[in-house]
Parts: sequence; structure tokens; C-alpha cells
Amino acid sequence: MIDISKIIQGKNLTELDIQIIQYIIDNIDNVLQKGVRVIAKENFTSPATVIRLSKKLGYTGFVDMYYQLLPMIKKVEIPQNTDIEDFLQINQTDFLTLNTRKDIEMFISRVLNLEQKYIFIYATGFSAIAAEYFYKKLLVLGRKTIIASATDSVGIFENNLEDIGALVVISKSGETQTVIDKLHAAKEHHIFTASFTKETKNRIAELSDINFKILDSNKLDDRNMLPNSFFPKMLLLFEFILKQYVENLGAKNSKK
Repeated sequence: MIDISKIIQGKNLTELDIQIIQYIIDNIDNVLQKGVRVIAKENFTSPATVIRLSKKLGYTGFVDMYYQLLPMIKKVEIPQNTDIEDFLQINQTDFLTLNTRKDIEMFISRVLNLEQKYIFIYATGFSAIAAEYFYKKLLVLGRKTIIASATDSVGIFENNLEDIGALVVISKSGETQTVIDKLHAAKEHHIFTASFTKETKNRIAELSDINFKILDSNKLDDRNMLPNSFFPKMLLLFEFILKQYVENLGAKNSKK
């Protein structure tokens, strides 16, 4: 059930590097005690290769890599038996701990307040379901919006670049390559970009002008097989942003 594709994606790893990562995950309960030398020996390589691998993945060393991977792996292997109340409980603090009101105001200013140009929404997989909700919600609010997913022609985006004012992308992992490609294209054409991803470091967050972080309780469950409140929280965060947007409109109208 553990999918390492998002851990290794975009890292320019060798087959040996991938073999070592899989070995570490398979032996996560005792790999720290084994140490770098034993790991290297059992994978027919040198300790330096293991250290270089940890740095390729963005960690300071093997021990740092271990402690970063451990909670993600154990979360997938042993889903937490939290009470129903805890699993479903969501409040304003969940949104503003990882994101700021300044982020929200920027999204409203640079995305929702667009008048002449379109908001382009892009997502794939389960994220595309959430994107469809975003799209319909913005339409009923009178926002000019286009939506596309991986199954649509790339021409939908490329042929409308001159008319797009903002690109909004959704990716639970933050490592979906087709989404990253759209962000690069948007950057080249000076289009403002906003993303919704999990809370940990990821390439999509780094590429975006603004990134909204949502707690992902099963970070390595890329197929979304385990119970997870990521998407419900993301939709509520979006509604929270829209609440501020509507309140701002009301305040402007009252001054007229």
C-alpha cells in the first residue's frame, strides 16, 4: 500500500537509489539500528551512496531522512484509530495554523477579483473532483473560469494563455508532473499561480506564487485508499476563502 513514487519523483535518482529507498521502507522498524554501513553492505554499495541519496531527497543526512520518512510510513501501515469526533472535527484553527489571512487576501485580490481575464483550474485524479467543485462555485459567483484535467487536450491551456489571469491547481501530493508542467508554462507567461497541496515540502508549493497547505494524514497513500480528511478540509478552506470574499464584496457595496 506504500507508494514511493511521489518521494522519488523529480529527484533524478538511479535504480540503485530507488532500491535503497525501498529497502529502508521495507526495514523501517530496524533500519536506524542497522546504520548506514549495514544498509550499504546489504545493497552492495558504499556508505557514501546512502548519504548522497539522503541529500538528493532534500535531507541533511541519513538520520534526518529516517525521522522524516518514519511518521509517513507508519501512518500508512497502521491507520490511526482516532475517534469519529476527532476525525471529523475541523475548525478555523486548522486553516490559519498552516495558512495566513494575508494568503487569503492575496488569493482574493489576485484570483477572485479578476475582471477581464479567466481563472484557469487544473487538477488530476481525486483532485479533479475537488477542482470541479471549485469551478462550479466560481461560475455561480460570476467569475470567468475554465477547468481542465489530465484527460483534456493540452491545447485548452496553451490556446488560452493570453486570456488567463490566474492558474489554480490542486494536488494532494504536490508532486504531480502534469500540474508542475502547467505551473512552468504559467510562469513563462507571467500568469499568477495558486496551489492547494499537502502541508509538507513539495515542488508544486515551491513553484506557486501562493500555496495553501492542508494537513494530509496519510502522506504516502497516493492512491487515496485510506480514510483521510484532506479533501473535505480543502473544500472547507476554499469555502472559508469565499466567505471572506463575499464579506469584502458586501463591505464595498455598503460604502457606495
